[in-house]
Amino acid sequence: MKFGCHVSIVGKIYLAVERAILRGCETMQIFSGNPRGWKRAGILDEDIHEFNFRREDAGIDPLVIHMPYLVNLGSPDADIYSRSARAMLDAIERAKKLKASYLVFHPGSHKGAGTKDGLIRISESLKSLTATLDDNPKILLENTAGSGFNLGAKFEELAFIFEELDWSEKFGVCLDTCHAFAAGYDISTKEGLNDVLRELDEKVGIDRVSLIHANDSCTPLGSRIDRHTDIGKGYIGLGGFKRIVNHPLLRELPCILETPHMSENDDIRNLSLIRSLVE
Repeated sequence: MKFGCHVSIVGKIYLAVERAILRGCETMQIFSGNPRGWKRAGILDEDIHEFNFRREDAGIDPLVIHMPYLVNLGSPDADIYSRSARAMLDAIERAKKLKASYLVFHPGSHKGAGTKDGLIRISESLKSLTATLDDNPKILLENTAGSGFNLGAKFEELAFIFEELDWSEKFGVCLDTCHAFAAGYDISTKEGLNDVLRELDEKVGIDRVSLIHANDSCTPLGSRIDRHTDIGKGYIGLGGFKRIVNHPLLRELPCILETPHMSENDDIRNLSLIRSLVE
């Protein structure tokens, strides 16, 4: 299992590689622009070239790009839906230039319009993107904690979208541990983890999981509250993560940490701890 974390692109985008190296990342995740706004500042071609050169020289792979938080392909609001679709297209083009393997996004919220309505909106939008997709980036739907009207907390909701997409290989799953636990999937015990992975395989296909977001949960099982904490300091616990990183169905996947970080030392500490759990 390759380990890495989400790193900042503040300043110049290629500085993210240096931050990843300092943290000891073997893989890395970035935003390719402002994560909390619609405006996307352009990236100079020379900066993209430098980013690609530094990452390849460091041997950090795969690169994961996370979509901005505002994107909501499930929204019944026509303006938000349109902006979200354009943001996805823009992110795909950036991901191609940055040679990213995966583009991760949260499926979205139906905002009260109903689960099926939201899932259909997401599916239709993703269908329209398929012509722009090559081998890379692969679009990964991230499971959610299920708070409010958010979609994608249940495996059957992800399965609905994949069914609508004719199970295209251009789409996959990013399995977030905190979100799964908060949504009611008990991955903290041996029996629970096996049951959850069995259900995921039956409904979605375990081979569709391409990436793990490793985050402990501040809140108890089934809370539907998305609050990340350091590895081993939450309800999943060190034992839970030891089983996750060594599970035969998961141990070959890249693993990105999105644990809280006030400084690079927080990331270094969490990366060192989760690596120490590998048998």
